[in-house]
Amino acid sequence: MSASATPSVPLKYIALPIITVAIWSINIIVTRMAADVIEPMAISFYRWFVAALILTPIMLLKVWRTRHIIRPHLGKLAVLGLLGMVLYQGMAYIAAQTTTATNMGIINAFLPLFTMIVGMVVLRERPTLFIIIGGALSLYGLGMLLGHGDPSSLIRQGVHLGDGLMVIGCLLFAIYSVLLRLWRLPIDLWSILYIQICVAVLVQLPVVLFMGGGSALNIHNISLVLYAGIFASLLAPFLWARAIHHLGPSRTSIFMNLIPVFTALIAAVFLNEQLHWYHLIGGLLTLLGVMLTQVNVTKIKQILHRSSLKVS
Repeated sequence: MSASATPSVPLKYIALPIITVAIWSINIIVTRMAADVIEPMAISFYRWFVAALILTPIMLLKVWRTRHIIRPHLGKLAVLGLLGMVLYQGMAYIAAQTTTATNMGIINAFLPLFTMIVGMVVLRERPTLFIIIGGALSLYGLGMLLGHGDPSSLIRQGVHLGDGLMVIGCLLFAIYSVLLRLWRLPIDLWSILYIQICVAVLVQLPVVLFMGGGSALNIHNISLVLYAGIFASLLAPFLWARAIHHLGPSRTSIFMNLIPVFTALIAAVFLNEQLHWYHLIGGLLTLLGVMLTQVNVTKIKQILHRSSLKVS
């Protein structure tokens, strides 16, 4: 899509990825709290299992009644479930065991660029100049934030296995986002989400059983599992899919850059982590970058054109 044909984006649709990112940011805090009370692979399974338990009484009959519509697209739904809910999330949990949270945040910041690249190849999209500038600015803001004021220090860090897994995971999630937009399945989003969750449960169940059940649920971890299963695994993916539908994969994915900003603010409040000057500057640059990606070139040209007519 050319810059001159950039569609108008209502504010209510921009709120969708912001709310989703806030949920995921809180989930990062939950994940940190869960580190000592439940194994990563176990929570990766339980989060989708909880979501499936909640949705099954609501969605099972509906899915069965529309099976003639769903059946031809089961292969695509399975691919989406594997990419977005099993591989990406699973790799993130495994990567967390061998890399730092800083590295994971930096690699996640490249997700918008991965999505733009995949979108240009698959959807033949042409990102606007504002999207490119905004993406670069938000990435620099993340560099300030995660590099403690020195973005170049991030380049000097070593590369670990976990970093490579996160890169692959983010690339898979970028493909997931683009495919969700490309295929535009003639199925309601709740059914799409439910089937993907079922795929995630079925795929991960043998792994958990092989591990001997993983970590058992108890009073120390059940609330964390419930948050991950309801908000991070159920509500957030649905809102994210809606955002992709209305904004497109490139514009939606740029909001992922807000996760480190939101996480730092939430951690300061609930975990008493200190905010430094580089948090503020990095956060402001990231926010500015996200705002630039939402600039409507067509609308600006129309305003300028009307202004020129009034002057003349």
